[in-house]
Amino acid sequence: MGSEASSVCLHVLLLLLLSSSALSVHWPVKSLPGYSGDLPFNFETGYISVDDIEFFYYFVESEGNPAADPVLLYLNGGPGCSGLNGFFYQIGPLKFNISDYTGGLPTLMYEPETWTKTASIIFLDAPVGAGFSYANTTAAWTTTDTGAASQYNDFLRSWIDEHPNFSTNPVYIGSDSYAGMNLPILAQDIINSNEAGVEPIIYLKGMVLSCPHTNTDIETNSKVVFAHRMALISDAMYLSAKTSCNGDYVDTTTAACTESLSAITQCIAEISVTSTLDPDCTFLSPKEDEEKASRRSLRESPIKSPLSLPSSITKKQDFYCHNFPYLLSDVWGNYEGVQEALHVRPGTVKMFFRCNVSLSYTVDTDDAVAYHKNLTDTGLQLLVFSGDHDMVIPHNSIEYWITTLDLTLDTDWRPWFVDGQVAGYTRRYTNDGYRLTYATIKARKQSSLASSDFSGAGHSPHEYKRKEVFDMFHRWIHYYPL
Repeated sequence: MGSEASSVCLHVLLLLLLSSSALSVHWPVKSLPGYSGDLPFNFETGYISVDDIEFFYYFVESEGNPAADPVLLYLNGGPGCSGLNGFFYQIGPLKFNISDYTGGLPTLMYEPETWTKTASIIFLDAPVGAGFSYANTTAAWTTTDTGAASQYNDFLRSWIDEHPNFSTNPVYIGSDSYAGMNLPILAQDIINSNEAGVEPIIYLKGMVLSCPHTNTDIETNSKVVFAHRMALISDAMYLSAKTSCNGDYVDTTTAACTESLSAITQCIAEISVTSTLDPDCTFLSPKEDEEKASRRSLRESPIKSPLSLPSSITKKQDFYCHNFPYLLSDVWGNYEGVQEALHVRPGTVKMFFRCNVSLSYTVDTDDAVAYHKNLTDTGLQLLVFSGDHDMVIPHNSIEYWITTLDLTLDTDWRPWFVDGQVAGYTRRYTNDGYRLTYATIKARKQSSLASSDFSGAGHSPHEYKRKEVFDMFHRWIHYYPL
């Protein structure tokens, strides 16, 4: 009888342990492998359960006044890029030391131009399959643009519910690249849920959109115009395409149009579309069959040895490549000690990738302009910015769809400055409390030894011009003009 009771108790205890592992939990992180000493900011990692998905996040408390400063939920592009992409390369408080890297565990440095100086930021591994986020069922691995936005709404409400100290802080949502498609959908979901009385209330104040994917056709058409403006194609090539395609480069209906576009494609094939001033470098991503295999082996142990780099990549002359630092996050994130420090659940993700491009993700939205149009009556504050040498999401495509919102022009095109130098150009629009600030980030000479002498602001401009982009954000978030 005693052994039977013990067996029942043991079984109940096991069920409790298993169920608790799926609950939303978070941990303070005081130090990280690769960083010397304690972290100079308050850092937390954790999981939030949304249906059958376990979303992993990295939270940095504002270094300013966390009780009053805004909370920013930041989503990376891809889709499939980890929150660590934004944390290390864009707006977070740490970066990799690439100048002295010779192999092994990468070392980390404090990034002084971090947005966490004036905001608390949640960096989310999203959608499911990105970073250390995972699903508990086969069906839950699959998501869409609209489905992901709904999940982010649920995530944010659960996160606020677990962090009551931030329940009344103003909330902003931010995106980079592809996540620009999700962001206005998420904003609308948040507003709808608030109006329906769903608690906790999210005090949504605005959106920050970096080179946002918004309308596929507009972006495709704008690339031909952009290439001509950048002198990548000749006047004759541009006029031939414009005439034969009638300005529509998406639906090619004539042989002459197809021939013109083929000539343009060949002409720009060796150009880096992420930044037209940079060398064309290989995109670093997992092979699809490898990642699918890792999903099948979800509960297998994580790798114990780090990824290794080709010997040539560690030579000084290769450091000019903008993609090189991306490798370091893959190396760093696969160290067992790193995953232990971050409190990643063992066996849930076989291998970490900065960007997992083999998600089970279905595109169900190729035009978010209608969502933006609906949001112009909500009083939200928007900051939309773009690198002036980005051919992935050209700045002229963003400028075009903004004009379709029928806003009132408040401040016309003018330069904005950092350290007495032109950092870009800006324009501001309004509509009964709604405010949209648009800004470009321009090319300027670099002083860093780890970069080329002269660099444009490309796709994800905060990766190229951290100081300029931080100054822009700091002014905007505090309602100062750029």
